[in-house]
Amino acid sequence: MKTASIIKIAIVTLIIQSAQAQETKKETTPAEIKYSIENCVNHFDLNKATKTKVGYQYWFADKNFTQENTLKMSIVEPGKSTHAPHHHPEEEFFYILEGTAEFFLDGKTVVAGPNTSFYCPPNAEHGISNVGKTDLKYLVIKKDLR
Repeated sequence: MKTASIIKIAIVTLIIQSAQAQETKKETTPAEIKYSIENCVNHFDLNKATKTKVGYQYWFADKNFTQENTLKMSIVEPGKSTHAPHHHPEEEFFYILEGTAEFFLDGKTVVAGPNTSFYCPPNAEHGISNVGKTDLKYLVIKKDLR
């Protein structure tokens, strides 16, 4: 009986701690954002870009701002890729702005340049690499599965 009581107390304590953590961790959701012309227009600013191991990325719209889609620009140095081929449940679009990209999708590759889009269906193994001699600049459009 004593052990059962201790377990019940422990479970109740964990539930309370979890609820408190959720409250303190609560982030601003898009429903709480007041959208205006000032925050809906986003001009690229290199000073606000995030440096990565292979270049940098700039979020025009992230999951904390939009209802369900994100828009990011990635810049990748020659001969590099943002990460190894991977997969995730979200579909994804890539749009090449500058440079030469190699797109990997389920075991096959294609090389293309500016004004080309690549579509990655949900759960497909995919990746993108810079196979050119200049920086690769591309947009990533992805639905945020909250």
